[in-house]
Amino acid sequence: MDQKRLRVRYLFDRARRLNSTQLFELARQVKRISKAPLPVIVLDMLWCSVRYEMGFRDYVVWDIRVLNGRERATWMTHPKAFRLNSTLNGADSAAIVGDKIRFLTDFADLTRRDWIDAADAPVDELRSFLSRHSRVIAKPARGEGGAGITIYDTADIDDVEAWRTSLVEGDQTLLEEVLSQHPRLAEVYPDSVNTVRMITYRDPSDELHVIASVLRIGNGSVIDNFASGGMFTMLDDDGVALYPGVDKQSHIYPAHPVTGTQIQGFAVPDYPEIVEMVAEAAKRLPTVPYVGWDIAITPTGPALIEANHNSSVFQMKPSASGIRTGLLHRYRDAIGPGVLEKR
Repeated sequence: MDQKRLRVRYLFDRARRLNSTQLFELARQVKRISKAPLPVIVLDMLWCSVRYEMGFRDYVVWDIRVLNGRERATWMTHPKAFRLNSTLNGADSAAIVGDKIRFLTDFADLTRRDWIDAADAPVDELRSFLSRHSRVIAKPARGEGGAGITIYDTADIDDVEAWRTSLVEGDQTLLEEVLSQHPRLAEVYPDSVNTVRMITYRDPSDELHVIASVLRIGNGSVIDNFASGGMFTMLDDDGVALYPGVDKQSHIYPAHPVTGTQIQGFAVPDYPEIVEMVAEAAKRLPTVPYVGWDIAITPTGPALIEANHNSSVFQMKPSASGIRTGLLHRYRDAIGPGVLEKR
């Protein structure tokens, strides 16, 4: 499908699904940084949706209200990311990387963890799996955004068959051991496994481009996902945090509120090994060149968590970074002007 048709389809779907209550709720969040009347903010959000192909939450999260037109045009957006996935990745991309069990099987040498499918495994195998691990994580086999994830202490599971039944009913049949993270990352926040999201593009000559790299940090939860209460900060090309942490509610954290660890300047351990591992993994997905990789760093090296064919977009809001331009240029430099041509 050509780019104009993709954009028209997105705008049509957006108009059809427009939730005015949500729109005004997001506009009220913008009032924190703007003195403009609420109707003016709403109209500006609608204008940016058409002019810059920008989601309403994009407008809020990246402080778009305070930027001028030239600055607004520099931001990558989630609708543009949707077009990248639809244009660059094959029709089989969701089946290849969206099925977590298939992914764990295909990348077994890079995941560094034990797992089992509770829906299919005999009860004796399930008991054996639980006996090997003090804590396990249960998740949907095809979930996104950190939804439906629970961590269990295996010592608390008395009736394995009844527990398995509850997992099947709750669509949490993929069980994995809980990885131990590198001590340096535990210093930032110990109660979740803090991960790196690395967005990459493998071009037709097989060169891997790291478009964006992010450290995701938990905050009051067992998972670090931004959509589930966690925070993130952008990393430079050496894996060092460039800015404070930011969460979904636009709170800015120079230091982690639980541990007091400074976020800006934090160096992710084993970063060169992360890049090397992702480069190897990318070669195995010939029909999925545009990927958002999730990586944990264990005491013995990086472990691949999952791959996302429809990765979220990560950029740092101007109020946290002091920088008023986005990362669209990094996407264009990696992918070329064809898919993300200026309009």
